[in-house]
Amino acid sequence: MEEGGQSHWIPLSDLMTGLMMVFLLISIAFMVRVEDAARVSTTIVTDYENTKSDLLNALQEEFKDDLKRWNADILGDLTVRFREPEVLFATGSADLRDRFKEILRDFLPRYVRILTSEKYRSSIREVRIEGHTSSIWTTAHSFDDAYMRNMELSQARTLRTLEFMLSLDTLKGNLDWLRSVTTANGLSSSRPIKGADGKEDPLLSQRVEFRVVTNAEEKMRQLLDNVVKR
Repeated sequence: MEEGGQSHWIPLSDLMTGLMMVFLLISIAFMVRVEDAARVSTTIVTDYENTKSDLLNALQEEFKDDLKRWNADILGDLTVRFREPEVLFATGSADLRDRFKEILRDFLPRYVRILTSEKYRSSIREVRIEGHTSSIWTTAHSFDDAYMRNMELSQARTLRTLEFMLSLDTLKGNLDWLRSVTTANGLSSSRPIKGADGKEDPLLSQRVEFRVVTNAEEKMRQLLDNVVKR
């Protein structure tokens, strides 16, 4: 019986040893993939931060002498904000005022020239034209009514701004690219600007913004998929 038991025990121990080796190899392979994914993520995040910083500096340098007279700001998230409602549109209207058209004729060709340069073009996924309003609509019956009316207005304003952009002769050479990346987004009063007291500033909340969205997340997803498939 002992010899019979021993003869069965030895192959079983070999099997267990073999399984342990398989599990060990799988664990090592998994750890290697995790490390590769971590390196890829770190590389993409670093590249994104560098691209964002460089593009921000390029925009600030280009428009440093214009922002004050345009009553505009360049924010750290690559947003160019025009914040003078009396210059942009008439109250309750989606028609661009002549002064805003004049600003856009100056701003847009220089803006697009930077974005389409060899250094940044491949990193840009979207150029968002965003329209914002205050929460006020004097003839609205309720807050929800005011919100929806302002949504319609903000969307109409961004569409008119996009339409004006695409009509500029100075941008004809980049129309295909602009159509592929530019979107018009009415946001109503969903993102108000608040004053020091924490309350909405109705005047500052009325604005138009141009915001660049990079493709860093898309690149990360693609590279991580490649790591997993290896």
